[in-house]
Amino acid sequence: MFTRIRKHVAGPGLYEDEILDVVDAHDEVVGQASHAEVHRRGLRHRSAHILVYNPAGQLYLQQRALWKECSPGLWDTSAAGHLGAGENYQLGAARELVEELGVHPPHLETLFKISAGPETGYEFVTVFKTFTSEEIRPDPHEINAGRWCEPAEVEAWIGREPHTLTGTFRLLWSKLKTVREAYRPRNK
Repeated sequence: MFTRIRKHVAGPGLYEDEILDVVDAHDEVVGQASHAEVHRRGLRHRSAHILVYNPAGQLYLQQRALWKECSPGLWDTSAAGHLGAGENYQLGAARELVEELGVHPPHLETLFKISAGPETGYEFVTVFKTFTSEEIRPDPHEINAGRWCEPAEVEAWIGREPHTLTGTFRLLWSKLKTVREAYRPRNK
């Protein structure tokens, strides 16, 4: 079903051999390189970030594993990850939800895209949202902790302790504030 499955072994260097698409300034594929090379050379590449809400409208945030090379121990979006070579944003987002949270979303809504630049680690970031009543089963190799938060609590947290959240999350949250409807549950 997915183009790649991660090995569940924690530790530095876990994804160094993972092959990613390298893209140009317009998010068009121009080549491929290993995860390690992409980050070492600051090459543009792709990632998906997913905001998972429960029926009460609370957002799930994850604390990144302490061994992660980028932003270890910081709080981040519900699930996120690089797209593998040849993988599209939608498929990558669905895969990350399964791998990191054990969630099989019935629907992923694309919210917006953030251009690649220094503030995103040269990643084009496509942000999705989904709602679930499934039990979250965080992968302990990827996630140190997780919690459900009211959107107002997230806003206060960013104002009070921005250094405890990833830069990418703060950037996408700022953009999300202009898309207020994104953090209201869908009426069924």
